[in-house]
Amino acid sequence: MSTEEIDETLGELRISQKLLDATDGFRDRSKRRLSLPLGSMRDTRKSSIVSASSGGKGRRSSGCSIESWSSFDSLDEDESLPHPRERTHVNSKGFNEFCIRNIERHGLGRREIQLAELEMPGILALRQRAKEDKPLKGAKIVGCTHINAQSAVLIETLVAMGAKVKWAACNIFSTQNEVAAALAEKGISIYAWRGQTEEDFWWCIKQCLSGSDNWQPNLILDDGGDATHTLVSKFPAVAKHLKGIVEESTTGVHRLYQLSRNAKLTAPAINVHDAVIRTMVTNYYCQKESIIDVLKRSTDTMVCGKSVLVCGYGEVGKGIVSSLKSLGCNMYVSEADPICALQATMDGIRVVKVEEVAHRVDIVVTATGNKKVITRDHMDNMKSGTILANMGHANTEIDVLSLKSSEIMWEKVRADVDHIIWPDGKRLVLIAEGRLANLACAALPSFQISVNSVTSTLALVELYSAPLGRYKSEVYLLPKRMDEYAANLHLAHFNAKLTEMTDEQASYAGLNKTGPFKPQFYRY
Repeated sequence: MSTEEIDETLGELRISQKLLDATDGFRDRSKRRLSLPLGSMRDTRKSSIVSASSGGKGRRSSGCSIESWSSFDSLDEDESLPHPRERTHVNSKGFNEFCIRNIERHGLGRREIQLAELEMPGILALRQRAKEDKPLKGAKIVGCTHINAQSAVLIETLVAMGAKVKWAACNIFSTQNEVAAALAEKGISIYAWRGQTEEDFWWCIKQCLSGSDNWQPNLILDDGGDATHTLVSKFPAVAKHLKGIVEESTTGVHRLYQLSRNAKLTAPAINVHDAVIRTMVTNYYCQKESIIDVLKRSTDTMVCGKSVLVCGYGEVGKGIVSSLKSLGCNMYVSEADPICALQATMDGIRVVKVEEVAHRVDIVVTATGNKKVITRDHMDNMKSGTILANMGHANTEIDVLSLKSSEIMWEKVRADVDHIIWPDGKRLVLIAEGRLANLACAALPSFQISVNSVTSTLALVELYSAPLGRYKSEVYLLPKRMDEYAANLHLAHFNAKLTEMTDEQASYAGLNKTGPFKPQFYRY
């Protein structure tokens, strides 16, 4: 064989030398992972609790998944860096009020943000309209949400509207490290990195709430209620000066109502989680797409023909069931609410108790926002190979703590996927340690986050600019006019054109021609 015809073999694939020579920058990717980033994983471990060698500061030595789901996998080099809390951080302009994994990744993060902006028409339109008036000038906002390319667009919009912000992550696995670096490089206080310990998590929130001497937050944007809970319990003097709280999640809203009932809510709060457009897009349409992304990306499983139990038939559960049913899965639903249970039954889904089917289903997905929906007893009865995923908000739906015992072995398979091994050899496949799977293992549609971001921003502006006395220290829904405005901002993206009622039609319907078009109690 001539030199020209010498082949390079990549497994079973043979690529001619001519092709290699003609392809500039060709790299052998045969040894790179084909689906998920694995990082520097250990083969086995007893549990995901922080190992002694980490000194309680990080999970690098525990084999925990800490990698960013950005388009560039940079953590191989970042792994060698000291723990973020053990280093001094400073950006290129001398700004140092942040704590992240690696500031050098800011260029990659900026490209992630630019990519997200292409599918976020609503929040960019709102930024453009409000940047001159700066309706949030003087606002000091503490944010505790997921930190990714999409949420970065929201954060930068708040800054463009005049606000000063400090931000922490609401989930220890969902932070995109490159994006956090891009925000820090822009002079925004970010305290987050992927793969935090529980101690790191609370430390980051406290940095945002305390800060420097002249920092006193007057607004909170929360996803899960952790920042609100910490402020009320640890910084009561600061909590009394809040203008308002905006909450984005089911769990956080429940916690707000608990504070309100106990007369511990110190400021008005707006529940944007139950905004109509947000519920429609985030809880139904997004979960409908993301459950397949989660299962395929994390386990490579073929779902058609599988028996699946979905715990909860709210908007999230409905989206998940619709998606899996369309692919040929045999569906079961567990539900505590009789109305939702009746909906499931009339949609052709069998409504059962978890213990009735735990022993025979192939996949279990939780979507309730509650705790201990899947217990140790349920998991003891599951067959080997059952996949467990949580698509609700909290990390308490699957009783993961009960699995951190001496007789149970944890074996890291890939990033955010563990085998939980019983003494008899039975293995369950646990996704993201029971945390929110679509954020840990999949990508969120930027359009969805644009919708969410607009509702959150409008709620913050409303609370900040509302005259004294308009709102009491209670929990409110997003006003209908803002819900409709958020939807309107996204229509141009689809070249959609609204029909305008005539004066006669508006008079007949008893409506203003510009809305609101439905009463607050209307169910879409």
